[in-house]
Amino acid sequence: MTQMTSAPPIPLVRLVDNDPQLLKAVARLLGAAGLRTQASTSPQEFLSHYDASVPGCLVLDLAMPEGSGLDLQRSLIERQVDLPIVFLSGHADVAASVRAMKDGALDFLTKPVDADDLLLAVDHALELDRSRRAQLREEQALQDRLATLTPREREVLPYLVSGKLNKQIAAELGVVEKTIKVHRARVMEKLGVHCLADLVRLAARLRVGPTAN
Repeated sequence: MTQMTSAPPIPLVRLVDNDPQLLKAVARLLGAAGLRTQASTSPQEFLSHYDASVPGCLVLDLAMPEGSGLDLQRSLIERQVDLPIVFLSGHADVAASVRAMKDGALDFLTKPVDADDLLLAVDHALELDRSRRAQLREEQALQDRLATLTPREREVLPYLVSGKLNKQIAAELGVVEKTIKVHRARVMEKLGVHCLADLVRLAARLRVGPTAN
């Protein structure tokens, strides 16, 4: 029987604005473009049902009675939530836009927002989120491979990527050369590499440095 794989979560564009009419208009615009949205009228409401496992982005009002968009952005940074943000503002606020962009916002648009500009900014944000999540999955897969190594294999790995010969590593660790050959083969098999150059590149991504020569 073939095992069914679960479909990836559909991206969600989170909308935060204290103006219900604007929320409806933006949700209608994004919905017409085939995008799924979730509206909140305050930062607190947004935080109460935010699910980091669901991909997407945030379209965020700048000024709201119950807390500014900049405050919410800072709160997300403090919580280590890496959610792409597109700001909307009722007026051109240079100081706020500079702060928002310095803190990682992708775009800063003014109301009434141009539909094409908003769709372009949201598409950019969703693509960035997809890219970040793919990178995180890849990094986690590498860490999972590293975790399959035994303590002895973990000890040997820095020696292997230093470019030392088996007999040199064996002498430094006080074992026979055949033991190092076995460790080398097992490490490369578990990490899914076929040559020393690939092992060195993978170790660098895993932040495993070579031993001093």
